[in-house]
Amino acid sequence: MTVAVEFPPTAATTTVPGLLAAGYRRLGDLCEALTVRVQDDPRAAQAQAGCSGVELTDSQEALEAFVEAEAARIHERYGHTPRPDVAASRALHDYAWSVGLLMSGVWYLERRVPRIRPEDVRLDLASGTYAITPGSDLACLPDDPAAALPGALPLADEEALHAALRSAVADHMRPLLTALAPYVRRGPRTLWGMVGDDLVSGIWHLGRTLGREAAAIRAAGALLPSPTAPFPGGADFRHLTGSDGRHHPTRTRIGCCLYYTIRPAEACATCPRTCDAERLRRLEA
Repeated sequence: MTVAVEFPPTAATTTVPGLLAAGYRRLGDLCEALTVRVQDDPRAAQAQAGCSGVELTDSQEALEAFVEAEAARIHERYGHTPRPDVAASRALHDYAWSVGLLMSGVWYLERRVPRIRPEDVRLDLASGTYAITPGSDLACLPDDPAAALPGALPLADEEALHAALRSAVADHMRPLLTALAPYVRRGPRTLWGMVGDDLVSGIWHLGRTLGREAAAIRAAGALLPSPTAPFPGGADFRHLTGSDGRHHPTRTRIGCCLYYTIRPAEACATCPRTCDAERLRRLEA
């Protein structure tokens, strides 16, 4: 299930890049955890500090700076010096969550799937913030007014849109997983599990932000109902029953983000290391 939101057209939203820019800005306004700004001019974006998604996959120097910047943020925030593989995993987790939510958030809100290329994303290593340059390609449903725009690809139905989103996320992340694998020191199943986890958790987070958690859980379940290559698992939400009889949604991650190595007593609520009793304790606190 998705939530369609109607907005009046403006001159800026009569092109695919204009629609996507508006969608990304709306998403950033709704979701404070998504630290992203929209950069309409590709040349201005390239002139800014940091590195693009392409540079992360093409330049070992850029990739190592990406990991080192995450290690520095972890040390500043927690007073902890992480292992190199932990810093790489945390950097990958943040990237996958942020870029995945840029695509899945537009899909969830507007039933449109942007195809974000690695060169469309730029990361400020010092601050950890992202800049996105709207592309010229999106998939949508046939009855969407955007379907008539150059660069729009009308698809038959909702399931085709789900497939387009899975493909867009996988195509964007595949080169980065290949480049980061030696740093993260984990296999393809775990890496793709992390990407799938972050795709699901971004939708879940957005749903909670909007006060529509149940709808977001259904949407994530429709997107990943079961293992679908290259994602090794489905959304797999389940419910825990609290002492007051209330049902609380939860799921267990496939790919660990290794936060528990930084704060052993504060493992993520969806971490395989966190038992159901502890999950309920936190939910009911």
